[in-house]
Amino acid sequence: MKKNGNRLVLIILILTLIGSLGSVIFITVFYFLARDVVKPEDLTLGVRSAALFISIATFVSSTLFSLLIYWNNRTNMLINDDANIRAEKERNMVFASTNYSIIECMDRMLIYPESSNYINEFVINGEAAYHMFLNGVDEKDVAIHPENYLFVSVKIPFQVIEGKYVSSISFDELRFTRGDKKFRFFPGEPLKESQSYLLYNEVTQRRNLIINLVSPREVEFYNPEAINNFSKIHMHLNITSLLSVRVKGALDLFFTNPLQIEGNLTNTYRITSSNFDLIGMPEISNRPNK
Repeated sequence: MKKNGNRLVLIILILTLIGSLGSVIFITVFYFLARDVVKPEDLTLGVRSAALFISIATFVSSTLFSLLIYWNNRTNMLINDDANIRAEKERNMVFASTNYSIIECMDRMLIYPESSNYINEFVINGEAAYHMFLNGVDEKDVAIHPENYLFVSVKIPFQVIEGKYVSSISFDELRFTRGDKKFRFFPGEPLKESQSYLLYNEVTQRRNLIINLVSPREVEFYNPEAINNFSKIHMHLNITSLLSVRVKGALDLFFTNPLQIEGNLTNTYRITSSNFDLIGMPEISNRPNK
């Protein structure tokens, strides 16, 4: 706006200068004409010069006036565009604030060996979108030497405690704590997040999320033939509602550890507390729901 103000002042000064010069020439010509002190030839030349100057001045002034109108219209257009952008952002904020989803994990969490079908899908097709890898693990080496790695699945029941129906849940990080040890899992490169499977249990009438984890066998993260105790699970996850409103949050799970191993090598953890903290405000997601 300051730049446009400077342009306006410059135009006014130019128009004032042209008008002043034109007035001086016009008065001078008619002064000599009135006193009859010049020759007719000189007077004709002066009149033609004055007419030419007035024509040029008229052209310049009309051009500057057109530029002034153009700059004014351009300024109004920018103001209108800015107002439209602000209105669109406000509409998106209102829409996002009323159509997000927040979940609470509940009941029993299960950890069990991953199905061979999903392992083969990753090894053969290289589909790592539904797997998370222990920090430092090279997913390419996992695909080449799968026998050196342990594949487990984590199944967590959840319910929507606020907002709309959930269409997808993805993970940025999954962290298991056992005493002083922390096992941190991340998506494989170049992915920024890992997708989870969302299943509906018709018996319990609850929805479950399933995420697959990969760790080296020499790391004492999980032993399918033993009871595996953990003190806490921390998740960084993204929840997308059915209306494509996305919420980023952190979820802490506290639970009681299993007392025995079930027949299918499953460890069952009874969830006692689920704390969800909002990391980012709800926003409309441009990513397709999976």
